[in-house]
Amino acid sequence: MAVHEPAHRTPGFRLPSSRSNHTTPASESAVSAHSGTHAARAYAFASLRLLTGFVFLWAFLDKTFGLGYATPSGKGWIDGGSPTKGFLSSVAAGPMESTFHSWAGATAVDWLFMLGLLGVGVALVAGVALRFAAVAGILMMAFMWVAEWPPAQHLADGSPSMSSNPFVDYHLIYAVALIVLAAVSAGDTLGLGRLWAKLPLVRRSPWLQ
Repeated sequence: MAVHEPAHRTPGFRLPSSRSNHTTPASESAVSAHSGTHAARAYAFASLRLLTGFVFLWAFLDKTFGLGYATPSGKGWIDGGSPTKGFLSSVAAGPMESTFHSWAGATAVDWLFMLGLLGVGVALVAGVALRFAAVAGILMMAFMWVAEWPPAQHLADGSPSMSSNPFVDYHLIYAVALIVLAAVSAGDTLGLGRLWAKLPLVRRSPWLQ
């Protein structure tokens, strides 16, 4: 006859389970750190977006009303001045020098330039249509880069161009910033990006995001 030992159980004693659903303090700290990093990154991109948008908006306002900074008082667009004539007529280097001279002060060029400044500025500050704003802004920056032509060491009259870098200047930095802001959906933080993305038209046309 087989003899079975009675099973002894210790009340309240359990081995730890690897399938526990409880979050350990270490994992909680990791999640918190990740959330904090994500939030910091989102606010950093939002700050970059707002500052870049202000650059475009301020240029529009100064050139429109002649606020006395880059555009003298009384010489604004609203006073009959041309926002492109001074800059384009002073181009003195690069492969499009004569082309820019012919464009200087043209009504269509003035309107395209000013609408570009306003549109990109409003889009960045509001945090909407960042992809469209990036394309428009990059085109503007590309034309302005060619107009200043950083690769040139000398101007057409032989004087030094005073270029500090043959390739990278602030126009290129702005262009890259626009690409980054659109790529990371920077309008979702401190902006209207999430609401904009829910609009039926934007849902049907992702390029408007």
